[in-house]
Amino acid sequence: MQLDKQVVLVTGGGRGLGASIVRSFARQGARVIVNYRNSRDAAAELVSSLGARNAIALQADVTEAGQVGGLFAAAEEHFGSPVTTVINNALADFSFNGDARDKPDTIAWEAFDTQFRGSVQAALNTTQAALPGMRSLGFGRIVNVGTNLFQNPVVPYHDYTAAKAAVLSLTRTLAADLGPDGITVNMVSGGLLRTTDASAATPDEVFDLIASSTPLRSVTTPDEFADAVLFFASPWSRAVTGQNLVVDGGLVKD
Repeated sequence: MQLDKQVVLVTGGGRGLGASIVRSFARQGARVIVNYRNSRDAAAELVSSLGARNAIALQADVTEAGQVGGLFAAAEEHFGSPVTTVINNALADFSFNGDARDKPDTIAWEAFDTQFRGSVQAALNTTQAALPGMRSLGFGRIVNVGTNLFQNPVVPYHDYTAAKAAVLSLTRTLAADLGPDGITVNMVSGGLLRTTDASAATPDEVFDLIASSTPLRSVTTPDEFADAVLFFASPWSRAVTGQNLVVDGGLVKD
């Protein structure tokens, strides 16, 4: 299915990387659901800039299956078509501050539980809600947002990286199960992006160090990351599923 025929849900789409992904799909003519949990104003402003015919902002906590069901029902009613494409981008509350993170001898299971619910449970909820519509069309695209930190754990984000590693496992098992239905499931994993809300406080020296360590001598931008997400949703990836594409300028080799 061409991108301009797709109905795309971007979870956590109101700001940061999610907003870049939303804009990238909108530029290709897709109809986009901008999901948000708390960022109502940012989501509304983004939709206003894209035009009401092409985008809608819908609130839901994607860790809650009931709210996700309502989200999909509202999206299908608005666009008159099932959701064809799900981008699992939403992130549980997390501080990207390596110096302030709990160390192995102090981190509590509650931190892991929060991240597993925000990553694994959320992806499971959206996938289950999307399946009836995707199966009715014989087409579906699911793209999960990951991280290069479980290949290159340079900061002690134990809970966050464990959850994202679990999402990769879920990506591959879902790909095996859903392939016969015409549904592909893939993952795009980045590192530090220049610049999102999460990385806004990162010192320039850190960005410069990362850039000097990559073959491209640059830090990946949200728009560059979004390009890879578009690939997995596009017809050019029709024979690709169960894959994890690391988009970080060549810093980490998967």
